[in-house]
Amino acid sequence: MTYSNLLITAEKAEKIALELFNVEGAAKSLPGEIDFNFKIDAGDGKAYILKVSRPGEDENYLDFQQQLLQYAAKHGKDIISPRVIADMEGNPISEIKDDFDQMRKVRLLSWVSGRVWSAVNPQLDNLRYSLGEHCGRLTHALQGFNHPEAHREFVWDVAQGHWTTAHLHLFKGDEKEIVSFFQALFLQAQPSYSQLRKAVVHNDANDNNVIVSKDLVNPKVVSAIDFGDAVYTQIINDLAIASAYTIMYHNDPLEAALPIVQGYHRAFALKEEELEHLYMAIAMRLVISVTKSALNKIAEPDNTYLLISEKPAWEVLRKWRQINIEFAHFSFREACGYTAHPHQEKFSLWAQKNTFSLAKLFPSIGQDEIQGIDLSVSSAWIGHEKDFNDLDYFQYKINKLQGEHPAKILAGGYLEPRPIYTTSSYDKIGNKGRESRSIHLGVDFWLPATTPVHALLEGEVVVAVNDTGDKEYGGLVILKHKEARLEFYSLYGHLSVDSATKHKIGDQIVSGQLIGVLGEAQENGNWVPHLHFQVMLSLLDYTDDYPGVAYFNQRAVWASICPDPNLLFKSATLGKDTEVSNADIIAYRKQHLGKSLSLQYKVPIKMVRGAGQYLMDQYGRKYLDTVNNVAHVGHEHPSVVTAGQEQMALINTNSRYLHENINELAKELLATLPPELSVLHFVNSGSEANELAIRMVKAATGQRDIIASEVGYHGNSNMCIDISSYKFDGKGGQGAPEHTHIFPLPDAFRGKYRGNNSSGKYAGEVKKQLEKICAKGRNVGAFIIEPIISCGGQIELPEGFLKEAYQIVREAGGLCISDEVQVGCGRMGKTFWGFQLHDVVPDIVTIGKPIGNGHPLAAVACTPEVAEKFANGMEYFNTFGGNPVSCAIGAEVLKVVKREKLQEHAYRIGEFLKVELRKLAAEYPIIGDVRGQGLFLGIELVNDAVEPLAEQTDYLANRMKEHGILMSTDGPDHNVLKIKPPMVFTQENAEELVYYLRKILAEDFMKL
Repeated sequence: MTYSNLLITAEKAEKIALELFNVEGAAKSLPGEIDFNFKIDAGDGKAYILKVSRPGEDENYLDFQQQLLQYAAKHGKDIISPRVIADMEGNPISEIKDDFDQMRKVRLLSWVSGRVWSAVNPQLDNLRYSLGEHCGRLTHALQGFNHPEAHREFVWDVAQGHWTTAHLHLFKGDEKEIVSFFQALFLQAQPSYSQLRKAVVHNDANDNNVIVSKDLVNPKVVSAIDFGDAVYTQIINDLAIASAYTIMYHNDPLEAALPIVQGYHRAFALKEEELEHLYMAIAMRLVISVTKSALNKIAEPDNTYLLISEKPAWEVLRKWRQINIEFAHFSFREACGYTAHPHQEKFSLWAQKNTFSLAKLFPSIGQDEIQGIDLSVSSAWIGHEKDFNDLDYFQYKINKLQGEHPAKILAGGYLEPRPIYTTSSYDKIGNKGRESRSIHLGVDFWLPATTPVHALLEGEVVVAVNDTGDKEYGGLVILKHKEARLEFYSLYGHLSVDSATKHKIGDQIVSGQLIGVLGEAQENGNWVPHLHFQVMLSLLDYTDDYPGVAYFNQRAVWASICPDPNLLFKSATLGKDTEVSNADIIAYRKQHLGKSLSLQYKVPIKMVRGAGQYLMDQYGRKYLDTVNNVAHVGHEHPSVVTAGQEQMALINTNSRYLHENINELAKELLATLPPELSVLHFVNSGSEANELAIRMVKAATGQRDIIASEVGYHGNSNMCIDISSYKFDGKGGQGAPEHTHIFPLPDAFRGKYRGNNSSGKYAGEVKKQLEKICAKGRNVGAFIIEPIISCGGQIELPEGFLKEAYQIVREAGGLCISDEVQVGCGRMGKTFWGFQLHDVVPDIVTIGKPIGNGHPLAAVACTPEVAEKFANGMEYFNTFGGNPVSCAIGAEVLKVVKREKLQEHAYRIGEFLKVELRKLAAEYPIIGDVRGQGLFLGIELVNDAVEPLAEQTDYLANRMKEHGILMSTDGPDHNVLKIKPPMVFTQENAEELVYYLRKILAEDFMKL
């Protein structure tokens, strides 16, 4: 019988539903391996699923399914499952004759409303947790159910997976190796696996059988449908199947599985012995799947549903094969609330009864006290990245610290998140973006090269290697110990290669025996000599190396595998934990800091270190910073940091004393400005700069009236707030003061006037404000605007607008101020200053945060005429404005921009990024506009009617943060994503940004 002769059409399904069940509605075909399934939409919100069997289907098997559904409905009070609908004669199973005179069994079930799992995007941890929880509740509801058909032979039962061994010949190359590996694992596990708890379980929570709620932000699993694969089997197999399908399409399938395990365990407690077999059971379900696909390609090549999971199943199998079996087991245990390693508590109890002296480890030193040394990402002691990467300087600091504490051994590091491990060589791309192996798993003892190291315990040598090159340890020795029916290991790393490799595998080492001597720096990956000492309860599958650092998201598991070595030494210093939790920091802020101080993101981040275009949290996770234009030349740029440190060590005082630095900064700054702007005043912030600019206007013109843009922002001082529509027209504001005159935001995309020819109309709005001022018998003092309006949503001024507006204001006797706080210092790419994009020269330019690279420094540049009128006898003095430290930093920032060609870089990367973002806009119409210049760009999200989408914009920014990319929103409607990163932002960074934007734009909540 060919597949076409078995097929039931949608038209036929509609007729069956009407004739047998008196249900009238449109039929839509659904996937199914055995049955032909249809959704019958009966209108008024009513829907059903019609299931038509193949000819010869066993009625006992169908009766099993119907009874199972009825049992689940009765006993699963919190379970939504399909209800059995009887036919017009009251039968739960009906039948028809098809067009080939074959008898076909027919069933009708209630339709469970929602979305099928395979159509849901994204599938995040909370959703996977809810899947596990639902499957666990269903297993609990089915406890006690039995039926003869539950004990049938069934190829999809993991417990019967031995049948696949007969088809190993269908595979070749690496596929054959993978399948045979897991088959062998399955067969070896039988003695204990066969004794696990059994019950009737759903057994098929695949991505087309799971129904998810319609909530697009926090979706939950509402039902598992299609009980056709239900079987009496090991309960752990049910969890394995739910995991096997839902970990597909993830870079790290083990991490993806853990929320499912956690949710299942919450609803139906799993036993420790069951978790031992979960890794294998997941793999065997996938082996069954690919074996069935291989057979189905031969039997029914036209049935595409039978092949639907083949490619992703192979992708997961390949990744699953690379995961250590023990590590997976430990991870499952940790997810269920057990100690990750089964012997962790046993080791802790043994360690409580035994104390070891450091003098035994280092008898030639003869010291037993420790001086703690902090190498964490938060540590001020290790200093700047350039310092801890400078071997000689780091050694100098170690020696100095040792000199201050001659009777102590410098040590520390257990579970310490270290910035020295955040280079790309320690990175991987996980399920949530880039991850770094930063968590240190041992204790480091900082002692001179050639210091003898002795064994704490007797043991057997299991590793003795030269671990230099791209590995971690130099000379490495690992000993296996057996104490009180407990097996564990100790690791001695960074020995000299010669002393480590003199040992042979199997050598017996007695307690106190010389293990080796500490290696020189060149044997330690060019790091200062020290001993890395680590305790392990398992070697996993490492034979010539062992991880000394771990990923933060695996910290709990590794902490169990590698317990704290201080359990042996019991040092009060090594045991100190000074970390302050984020929750405590937030609580203190709420109590003692002003309520108007906001935090970024729904779940705030604690940032402790910066490096270039990255910020790092206290755990060493790196975040790509796309919004921090304050760190203009890169976070903690080494030469800028050095300039500030060196000058701070000499003197920092006010500008009433002579000092070369203020002149040096002035020269660097004036070299970037047109000759008309030749007088400078130095202040501490952009707000101060704009405050001073308004004072200059009043002194130079005698007028107080200011024309400014709608949604403009110019600072947080009283006078700046008075000219900032973004503030006084927003929450808590009281509207424009008497002397402030606001014209409409000159937004050619979504403003009052739209299109390329809107500049004249917006200039006309400026003129209207001027006329209002004159009508009150006054005149304009100044016109102030940013060349690209930042808080307005990165709004580029229409071409020709600024030149026309300047002319209108100047003809009336007013001054023109260009607020360059956000856009200046080369960020525009094409030009050094934003006003230069518009071929104008302002009377006053205000310069802010970028010039200090995070240090409080700002400036006002003006014409000599304005400066003369401002110098009216009232002294202008600013205690910190122009101080030597600030000036040293500012001058170096400008030199870095020039030396590293960052203006040209901003142009090149900005143009590349705009092209890529516009490609995104073509794919996703939710992006209404991409605009800006250089590395000052905006992405505006709108619907088809060009209405703002603030919720989607906020969602996108928060989802990007979860992938390790910092973004922020702007604009009067909060629907613009701003991109204004440190100027060292690279093309690779731009590509990463676009990659994750594309990924998240495809998610359900972002679809129009």
